[in-house]
Amino acid sequence: MAFEKITEQSSNYRHLEAMSIGDLLININKEDNTVPDAVEKAIPQIQKLVEAAADKMVMEEGRLFYIGAGTSGRLGVVDASECPPTYGVPYGLVVAIIAGGEKAITTAVEFAEDDKEQGWKDLEKHNVCDKDVVIGIAASGTTPYVIGALEECRKRGIITGSISCNPDSPVSAAADFPIEVVVGPEFVTGSTRMKSGTAQKLVLNMISTTVMIQLGRVEDNKMVNMQLTNDKLVDRGTKMLMERVKMTDYEKAKQLLLEYGSVKKAADSVR
Repeated sequence: MAFEKITEQSSNYRHLEAMSIGDLLININKEDNTVPDAVEKAIPQIQKLVEAAADKMVMEEGRLFYIGAGTSGRLGVVDASECPPTYGVPYGLVVAIIAGGEKAITTAVEFAEDDKEQGWKDLEKHNVCDKDVVIGIAASGTTPYVIGALEECRKRGIITGSISCNPDSPVSAAADFPIEVVVGPEFVTGSTRMKSGTAQKLVLNMISTTVMIQLGRVEDNKMVNMQLTNDKLVDRGTKMLMERVKMTDYEKAKQLLLEYGSVKKAADSVR
């Protein structure tokens, strides 16, 4: 039986150009509302991948890699780039690789996703090894750049995962821990930046947040290791510190926070 891309099936809506703006927005939102349910069905798959990744990162000090092309690659870049400021982990612990390189973050690089050899070459530049976990992101599940990278990883004993939006896709076959979030046809036929992209973003949020909690980067429900990179975060950190150590003097708490550089370190200094 031939592999069928549900993500490429015709939209359930016709003549979009004839719809009013209100109807367009309502119908897009109606479709978006189906995404969380599809993600929920994939939680057992997500759990297996997160457990494997957390194991490697906690026990072997491994890294987490995302690799993708186009929208999928960009979503990986967004998630990876947020980990250091949010959780205070070093840059390079969560790494995102996109087909076509940095230029592809803002500009489409023609045919970059079609090179089955380049994905592994790009991973090699980061000295990827069997302590690491590599997650391929591909809405269609057929991106050669991603599939080739995962296949080479498996040959070398590197744990692999995947996030796709078609069942039984080639990228799932190339992964040790495949995640399939089947969201159905897009509102605009084939525009996988929409529901598929939303699903991938939700799954990436779940993976990185849960892994960071396992690494001890969150206490209670607070980002106690966040980087103090702007006034808003300094204010948030100051109030968090005041709450944690029962301090009432805002300026004194702020001074302590800036001296130690994180809520956790500042709080530990007065315990």
